[in-house]
Amino acid sequence: MEQRFPKGNKPRIVIVGGGFGGIELAKKLRNKDVEVIMLDKHNYHTFQPLLYQVATGGLEADSIAFPLRKIFKGQKNLTFRVTEVKKVLPLENAIETTIGIFEYDHLVIATGSTSNFFGQAEIERNAMPMKSIPEALNLRSLLLQNLEAAQIATDKLTEAELLNFVVVGGGPTGVETSGAIAELKKHVLKSDYPELDLKKVNIFLIEGSPELLGAMSVQAQKKSEEFLGELGVTVMTNSRVQSYDGRQLILVDGRIIPTSTVIWSAGVKGVVIDGLNPQCVVRGNRVKVNEVSRVDGHDNIYAIGDVAAMITEEFPNGYPGVAPAAIQQGKQLAENLINIIGNKPTEPFKYFDKGAMATVGRNRAVVDIHKVRFQGIFAWFTWMFVHLMTLVGFRNKLVVFVNWVWSYFSYDRGTRLIIRPFLRGNPEPPVAATPVVEPKPVNDEAKVN
Repeated sequence: MEQRFPKGNKPRIVIVGGGFGGIELAKKLRNKDVEVIMLDKHNYHTFQPLLYQVATGGLEADSIAFPLRKIFKGQKNLTFRVTEVKKVLPLENAIETTIGIFEYDHLVIATGSTSNFFGQAEIERNAMPMKSIPEALNLRSLLLQNLEAAQIATDKLTEAELLNFVVVGGGPTGVETSGAIAELKKHVLKSDYPELDLKKVNIFLIEGSPELLGAMSVQAQKKSEEFLGELGVTVMTNSRVQSYDGRQLILVDGRIIPTSTVIWSAGVKGVVIDGLNPQCVVRGNRVKVNEVSRVDGHDNIYAIGDVAAMITEEFPNGYPGVAPAAIQQGKQLAENLINIIGNKPTEPFKYFDKGAMATVGRNRAVVDIHKVRFQGIFAWFTWMFVHLMTLVGFRNKLVVFVNWVWSYFSYDRGTRLIIRPFLRGNPEPPVAATPVVEPKPVNDEAKVN
């Protein structure tokens, strides 16, 4: 018989997910007269904004991960369990997991988001996502394995596949990842691979809309593209991917890029748990919630963070899936849950937009803080400060800061290790010769054979 974890005398709040929102909610319930249970499939919190630096050798994985049990050390009203949630049982006020059934008085879904391949199974099978530490480590291994394999490639097509790196999606993750690979090429590959012809190493950034960083200001959009051009990245806007078989990426307009590395950052979707009211799932596979984060169609189930869609006039698709929104929702929901348990009025959530930012590389970043917009080295230092302050744990802050200082003055990235080789099925070779996209010179238009 499946193990069951019945409730005690105190109201039980079950939190699914140890991301920014879930952590903030649990911390705010400290010393409250409730029982808190947090469930997560990992025993650590991941600082996702810096995953791309793990993938490109700038940081080690443990620099951006922090043990969840250590975060809640001394919080006597909280119990943490490593498990995967299988299904919500609303009629039983319970949730089914791989270790048993947990009963609840209030359930909070903070499961975050995952890569969205928009139903393209072939691309999902062959492209590299980057939403977790294991995925970032897989990507790091693949990048380094390709560079090693390029040293012994026996034909030009195979060499091109190994040395063409394609990033799909021109949001902050795509911009930062392509910039990081370009810096790797500029500052590291020359010394690590002196026999490699760097002209053959190409980085492409593909974006379906007319501009990069669509949610930011026009100044940020133009400056980010200019920065990428200075680093030698071929930016291809108004371009959409039609297919990718593991060796060649085909665009909708017929252009083809031979590549064995496609990094997918073109979109995300919420991680929704089975058993919820089907009508509550809206665009982006997010769960529709009201102003107190209660899930549509449920009385005692709530959702916060990337998986939640709190729809307003200003944000018709819900608030952006960024850490500040999740943190603010977690804080507000903690207060509202205590009020609900105490039969007191609740307060509607109001999102305070702290702005947006993205880094493109050394001394290059763009920052939008309401009407204040700036780019360049000051924006870069601002970006670093904000991310350092948001990291969980003093050790992580210190390690990341030291790594950044070392990289800045040494022009080096210290984590170029293939600890766990990445393996995938060998794709079939291209059937016929096709037009190939060539990298463009700085500030010139892309050329096609």
